[in-house]
Amino acid sequence: METEGVKYAGSKLRLLPYIEQIVRDRGFTSVLDGFSGTTRVSQAFAQMGFAVTSNDVAHWSEAFALCYLKSAKPDSFYAPLIDELNALEGVEGWFAANYGGEGADGCKKPFQRRNAMKIDAVRERIDSFRLDKTDTSVLLSSLMLAMDAVDSTLGHYVSYLKHWSRRSYKPLTLRLPRRFATDSARHTVLRGDVFDAIRGRSFDLAYFDPPYGSNNEKMPPSRVRYGAYYHIWKSVVLNDKPEVFGKAARRVDSRDVECGSVFEDFRRGEDGRFVAISAIDELLGKTDAPFILLSYSSGGRATREELLDSIASHGRLLQAVSIDYRSHVMSSMSWTGDWKRDASGHQEYLFLVEKDI
Repeated sequence: METEGVKYAGSKLRLLPYIEQIVRDRGFTSVLDGFSGTTRVSQAFAQMGFAVTSNDVAHWSEAFALCYLKSAKPDSFYAPLIDELNALEGVEGWFAANYGGEGADGCKKPFQRRNAMKIDAVRERIDSFRLDKTDTSVLLSSLMLAMDAVDSTLGHYVSYLKHWSRRSYKPLTLRLPRRFATDSARHTVLRGDVFDAIRGRSFDLAYFDPPYGSNNEKMPPSRVRYGAYYHIWKSVVLNDKPEVFGKAARRVDSRDVECGSVFEDFRRGEDGRFVAISAIDELLGKTDAPFILLSYSSGGRATREELLDSIASHGRLLQAVSIDYRSHVMSSMSWTGDWKRDASGHQEYLFLVEKDI
């Protein structure tokens, strides 16, 4: 399977072979990807033949999902439009003013000025085409992928590199997204809270990869929130030219008081339990699916015992695997040992749960 997406702290690109191994040949037909992000897992599920419901709160995630799951027109429809966009000269606009060249205080920006000016020209021309939302999403996906290929970041947009990255010197060039053959009528794209996505819907399998927050008590909450990390993609999709703040020129609606998921919450509730863990427990309980596949990280807020308790209260753990990101090796999870965050490096975990009926 071939998937694509922008650089993303929560990307499951390296987990896809393991996810496929776990879910294939189990007779699933309908699958929910509840926190779809760059939609790599949704893309993989669709290529495996599942009817996919892809959901995320992010506008840019919705654009990717519409591009890969719902767009049905041939490449020949989009190719002339992309050629026209590539032929544009850059213009001075909102993206160049906030994200191009070098700031007056000497700090780097995520794009060299000529590429930021090209972003302005391309984004305005996309709106001028007056296409429907799905067709527009194909062009927006092309633009975001092109921007991702020439940025000067570590993969997020809360701080930028001190020196220009090599890729930042390349000219911004759009290409057709690598779509795949699929029955778009079978798929559903939602943008909203995951609890709204599961309300009144049932699935054979629900895949949940909630934001993990951080177990680092000293880290500011805004530094681990996806709305802050990827504010620029929202601006690309909406083209709303919002007020920005700080050296990273974040959207004002990416401030702590404006954005954030309950799954990223770093506080404890009145019962002394972390709010994020209570949210996972509630999600497992309310999801109408006989099987749930849960992703989690060794750097997340939940502890081993808390996750196991939550799983046990709603069903039976069928399979648990860990993937060591240093060696990219999957091994069976052993619950007899400690969940060692620091000693074993960063690990990703997959839990296949059969729910109690």
